[in-house]
Amino acid sequence: MMRAPSLLLLVLLATASMPVAAQKTETVDQRLQRVEKELRAVQRKVFPGGAGATVEPEISSPSISGGPAGAPATNAVADMNARLDAIESQLRTLTGQAEENAHRLGQLEQSLADLRAASAPPANSIGPAVPGPAAAAEPPPPAPVTEPVVDSAEAVPPTPAGDPGEDAYKVGYRLWSAGKYVEAQQALEAMVKQYPKHPRASFAQNLLGRAYLAGGKPATAAKVFLANYQNDPKGERAPDSLYFLGQALVKLDKRNEACRVYDELQDVYGTTMRSWVKERLPQARGDARCG
Repeated sequence: MMRAPSLLLLVLLATASMPVAAQKTETVDQRLQRVEKELRAVQRKVFPGGAGATVEPEISSPSISGGPAGAPATNAVADMNARLDAIESQLRTLTGQAEENAHRLGQLEQSLADLRAASAPPANSIGPAVPGPAAAAEPPPPAPVTEPVVDSAEAVPPTPAGDPGEDAYKVGYRLWSAGKYVEAQQALEAMVKQYPKHPRASFAQNLLGRAYLAGGKPATAAKVFLANYQNDPKGERAPDSLYFLGQALVKLDKRNEACRVYDELQDVYGTTMRSWVKERLPQARGDARCG
């Protein structure tokens, strides 16, 4: 922050341009009036808003004892001349200091300008590359969908055209066999809801549970399997639903419950369960660690 110029420096600047010859020819009164006038001008610059503000002189005059009335003021004039000489001498000294300071200030400003120019990049230069936010890591590719092992009994033989319930079940079956489990769930749920009394409703409900099980939702699958068995125990896929209910319980780490389900499957459908389930039941009991 630039400091306000001192009063003496302003006086210096105001009087520096005065010719030396003119100073030598001035009378004491003229010199005093000139210095006072210049001092008032400087005071107006230093105190622009302070009416009546004054600055005390740095050189004080010695006290002058009053002489006899009518005696010439020779001592007073001499003292005033001495004071003026001292002020002008001080101004000349400050003039030299001001010029030297101005020279140093100019050198400092030039050094700062050179430093700014050296630190600023060229207009046509390209700054260093600023690393942007880290790119989001590419998600790992989804695990390949394992095609389910489709037993021949899941597929239905061709039926006469004009049976929308049968067609709805086939849509869900094709989606399930293609590994599109979410789409299969939607299609099979719609079929069961729209055709609850259809001969393929037991097939659709069981296949819906298998779609949830293959899709990684064993708890939902268990509910679907249990409902298919309880709501239609004579349905063609009720035994299958008990078998897959045990599979879902094993996935949920409920092996004791799975073993009780396999026991009920054996007790209720021991002679009527289809061969596909009967062949796999011993392995399922072993996986559940049934006694």
